[in-house]
Amino acid sequence: MTRVEFGHRRAVIGRGPHRVVVRVRTLFATSAVLIAAAVLLVTALTLGDYPVAPADVWGAFTGATTGLDRIAVLDWRLPRAAAALAFGAALGVAGALFQSFTRNPLASPDVIGLANGSYTGMLLALISGGGWAAMTAGSLVGGLAAAVAIVLLASRDGLQGFRFIVVGIGVSAMLAALNTWLLLRAELETALFAAAWGAGTLNNVTAETGWPAVALTSLLLLVVPLVGRGVRQLDIGDDAARATGADVTRIRWAAIGIAVALVSVATAVAGPISFVALAAPQIARRLAGTADIPLALSAAVGAVVLIASDIVAQHVITYTVPVGVVTVVIGGGYLVWLLAHEIRKTS
Repeated sequence: MTRVEFGHRRAVIGRGPHRVVVRVRTLFATSAVLIAAAVLLVTALTLGDYPVAPADVWGAFTGATTGLDRIAVLDWRLPRAAAALAFGAALGVAGALFQSFTRNPLASPDVIGLANGSYTGMLLALISGGGWAAMTAGSLVGGLAAAVAIVLLASRDGLQGFRFIVVGIGVSAMLAALNTWLLLRAELETALFAAAWGAGTLNNVTAETGWPAVALTSLLLLVVPLVGRGVRQLDIGDDAARATGADVTRIRWAAIGIAVALVSVATAVAGPISFVALAAPQIARRLAGTADIPLALSAAVGAVVLIASDIVAQHVITYTVPVGVVTVVIGGGYLVWLLAHEIRKTS
């Protein structure tokens, strides 16, 4: 069933208390982006030094394909491709949460210092000789500590979006300096691994490291709808949100906690991948044609951006480069456009 509300055509999915109301344009845009993600997934599974036909990719999942083709698809390429989709979705949602409750399109985990905080925690765990579990925990603690520091420093007279971003940039710069010092103090082999990982790369993703991170990311993404409605209330401002019965402080801290966890899990395995969290929510908002940022569409766009960037990093550029290099190039151009757009809008 469809109906028109406040100028937007909407579709009602389900009945009774479990029904979901979505904008038709948002539904179509999300479906189209998910189809693009599926196409890119198949593409990622077919490309490589040992190419596999698309029909054999499907056969690997159904059991019709055996031998080296099946091993190439399921054991060699699927963990990395699945991680690209999951981490891209995680970064897209994390960026959407921050941009929603700060009401600022420049609010992003990599801009305000959360990625550097996660990197610091991971470096400390790595230098201490910890494994992937310790690095994941260190990344989570580092990201959360950075978030707490930013919120406390920016909360004077209420948490304002512009102040939050400026404080975050300052904290990010200090953490970047600390990370450089840690790298200089570390052993050569450890420093080389950490420096390559710090560029943002999926080259280290294997079945042992990728699947647990994908599973944890998926669980965190399932929790996001619990704060989605509250975050949308914050879009109208703190005072108006309180007038509608929203617990602003609880919603903001819940959103920060989920966003930090999403960024930290991705950072622990793939390193700080820049600009996906910045660009994906704004692309999703423009695709949906709405004032607010749709979380599901942001996740889908983030997944597409990261897996497409990884395909370019692996197979288009002559020499394989970290995926973070590609996202920086794409995101840097987007950031220049966004800043120019914001300047024109305010002038």
